[in-house]
Amino acid sequence: MKVEQIYTGCLAEAAYYIESNGEAAIIDPLRETAPYLKKAEADGSQIKYIFETHFHADFVSGHVDLAKETGAEIIYGPNAEAGYKITVAKDGQDFKLGNITLRVLHTPGHTMESSTILLLDESGREYAIFSGDTLFIGDVGRPDLAVKTNLSQADLASHLFDSLRNKIMTLPDEVLVYPAHGAGSACGKNLSKETFSTLGLQKKTNYALRADMSREEFIKEVTDGLMPPPQYFPKNAMMNKMGYDAFDSVLEKGTVPLDVDTFEAMANHEGALVLDTRTAWDFSQGHIPNSVFIGIDGSFAPWVGALITDLKQPMILITDPGREEEVVTRLSRVGYDNTLGYLEGGFEAWKNSGKEFETMDYMSAVEFAEMVQNDPSVTVIDVRKPTEYEIEHLEIAQNFPLDFINENMNNLDRNQKYYVHCAGGYRSMIACSILQARGYDVHDVNGGYKELQKQNLPTLSERAACGS
Repeated sequence: MKVEQIYTGCLAEAAYYIESNGEAAIIDPLRETAPYLKKAEADGSQIKYIFETHFHADFVSGHVDLAKETGAEIIYGPNAEAGYKITVAKDGQDFKLGNITLRVLHTPGHTMESSTILLLDESGREYAIFSGDTLFIGDVGRPDLAVKTNLSQADLASHLFDSLRNKIMTLPDEVLVYPAHGAGSACGKNLSKETFSTLGLQKKTNYALRADMSREEFIKEVTDGLMPPPQYFPKNAMMNKMGYDAFDSVLEKGTVPLDVDTFEAMANHEGALVLDTRTAWDFSQGHIPNSVFIGIDGSFAPWVGALITDLKQPMILITDPGREEEVVTRLSRVGYDNTLGYLEGGFEAWKNSGKEFETMDYMSAVEFAEMVQNDPSVTVIDVRKPTEYEIEHLEIAQNFPLDFINENMNNLDRNQKYYVHCAGGYRSMIACSILQARGYDVHDVNGGYKELQKQNLPTLSERAACGS
């Protein structure tokens, strides 16, 4: 028996490859199928099953393509309805895989079809659970992402309470827990950086598994403080439910090299968004007018999903040489399938052609501190999340979360100069690029709050001020 966790850090997502005696199962695969096919080929095994723990909202699964390529059976738990052929398992139904068994445990709450896959080893021992978004390490799934349901958050949380106590907590303490996500995922509130655990340890440390917890306490704690889900979540869930274009065709369309003139025409006359995926420094030194920066070396796909509201938005890319396929792949993982190509030769080709370009004022924390000392009336916006801002922030800064920039930017003044920072510099350059493209005068503070803390500028903690 082989159990392998395939963890993708930029999405904080875990897929699983399980193999026994020439047969393999994949649980919650990402969009591209090649990694799973290569593993099965290396083991000389046939992919027999694809288990989906639920209709994922934060990424587009690879289950549809993988089933077409392998003939594997797509298996969901009870209540699932899809726009393609699936097997809807009964609660407790067993699926033989070589010398082991995979049992579907219906665990509604995160969504109503959510299920946990219990692995029984060669001796029939309860070995591990693949808990999807039902149980995380240190947390549980948020109960507000179900697609097209009349159930409230409290209703779903109540189902989750029962699922955890009646289906999962009754298992032996030594059972391994393999969730679908780790820290950084928006599918829960406070996930651990650890990507697996034991059930016994979770019973001791996970707030949602307290033995003396009442249903009412559970509902309150699970639903308290939930941030609104990113706008792309229900759209991705619907793609996973109804199906999508083949990944290979998306990749082929998105990796077409474009010369400078064609690229310019597509940007100016065909409504294509210019997405610049280089580093923040490179973008600051020169970029195509009206382009948006979201760097590939960061939480790229989640920020694309949070900020680009139309999944069908035509996009053309500025990338570092050789990373075009990576960018298109990562866009497709969150449902952005309408990439139309990339600028051949990158930004240097644009610059060398003599076409107009813009820069971004990119000041150090030291320069910023000196400026503030001379003029404390400057306008500073902090684009971190409200929870980060509340812990501690510059006294002169106002919170302007990047998550909600599309809704809130009209509250800014185009005649005002804004100095923008986040925690480390990634999010602030995203915000600056969006605001600059819409005519705002913005200046990025390099290094973000981490560097600003070293400058002994006056700070404020709203949590402390509120007595919490």
